[in-house]
Amino acid sequence: MEKLPDLKQLSNEAKEALIVELWEKIKKLTAALATTDQPKLGPSPKKTSKNSSTPPSKGFKPNIQPSKIEGIKRQRSLGRAGGGRQLHPEPDQTIIAQLKNCPQCGEKVTTAAQKLQSVYEKIELPPIRPIVTRIERYGGQCACCQTEYVAPVPLGMEPGSPFGSSIQSLVTYLRYTHAISYERLSSIFGSVFGLKISVGAIANLLAKVKTSLDDPVSQILQRLRRAKLICSDETSARVKGQNQWEWVFQNQDVCLHVIRPSRASGVINEVLGEHRPDIWVSDLFSAQKNHPAPQWQVCLAHQLRDCQYAIDVGDRIFAPGMKRLLLRAFIFHRRREKMDDTRLKRYRENLQERLTRILNLEPEHKDGIRLRKRYGGLIDNLFLFLEDATIPPTNNQSEQAIRMSVIFRRVTNGFRSEWSRDLESCRSFSCLYWEATGFNCLSIHSTSSLY
Repeated sequence: MEKLPDLKQLSNEAKEALIVELWEKIKKLTAALATTDQPKLGPSPKKTSKNSSTPPSKGFKPNIQPSKIEGIKRQRSLGRAGGGRQLHPEPDQTIIAQLKNCPQCGEKVTTAAQKLQSVYEKIELPPIRPIVTRIERYGGQCACCQTEYVAPVPLGMEPGSPFGSSIQSLVTYLRYTHAISYERLSSIFGSVFGLKISVGAIANLLAKVKTSLDDPVSQILQRLRRAKLICSDETSARVKGQNQWEWVFQNQDVCLHVIRPSRASGVINEVLGEHRPDIWVSDLFSAQKNHPAPQWQVCLAHQLRDCQYAIDVGDRIFAPGMKRLLLRAFIFHRRREKMDDTRLKRYRENLQERLTRILNLEPEHKDGIRLRKRYGGLIDNLFLFLEDATIPPTNNQSEQAIRMSVIFRRVTNGFRSEWSRDLESCRSFSCLYWEATGFNCLSIHSTSSLY
């Protein structure tokens, strides 16, 4: 039957026969749905950074829409004509341009007759050149006791590499914060600083920096092994042409990076040793689930994206309600400073009641069923952050701590040696090292390290 007949022209017997025929077809379609998985009404939606853990860099970037005020003449910003840069309050020198004679007829012009027409600045960098200190060290043999002696040198002027701590720190900063290759570093030092330094000298210099950072890194590791709360994440790394994994363990006080060939939970045990923190914050990766802490806060940012993907693929029963519940928990977290303990407790109980009702739903879509099963086993791990203000609801800080390592990997394509691998974790710590050796860094990280 391709077309519905005119029901007004059908007799009662014909209508009854049509109803029976349609009923039989409905039964067959229902049985087919019960024996097969959810019917595919079309291709599954693409995973993006909004509905999965796919990084934004891999997503499609739409064209930016033209500004609504495009075509309207913009007002000039305050400041000198033609630009908005503020003049320096204390310039190093001032050039006063005045005429003595009229450029047209040559008539003498007095200073009082001239008015200021414009004021602007020209800015240049001072010449940069290395400071070379030559050490002439004398020695000899005592005429009395025949003891051989050598004159001591000032601290930092010992024999060895000719490149001092300021060059070491700058090379480390440029290499591991800006991902500049050895060859380009050599070129930069030659053209900008007038200092000839070979690629091999840069490698030896960085190996020496690695040794000098062992003690502070050991101190940070000891602090981590006393921490009550640890957040963690991991990402891939390339070392000597092989795939390895970079782990980050951090909280508000310390941040420790390690790169190991394994992504298993053994890395956690290696780093923490016998220490058992009270709270662990991470995503649902299997190694992270095998953490040593008695309590575990699941990253809710990951769960929001997973719920959004389930909604995109067609779940209309479980995922929408779960997403609203997670967003509600975030709202309570942002407002908790304005709540007293009684009110916050009532909100926590309300969240648990809502969670129980959502888990009692019976989704039909496979992704909704999968999420319902997941959260049924995570009832005690979703809202720990509302019980303790020091617990974050996500491990976003861990992801942010590891983000520069991902950029470094993409720019350099990995490491050629294991010591270089270990020093890479010093990337953010190098800011502190640079400042400690007499330089001012634009971005100082207070807690970072390598191990």
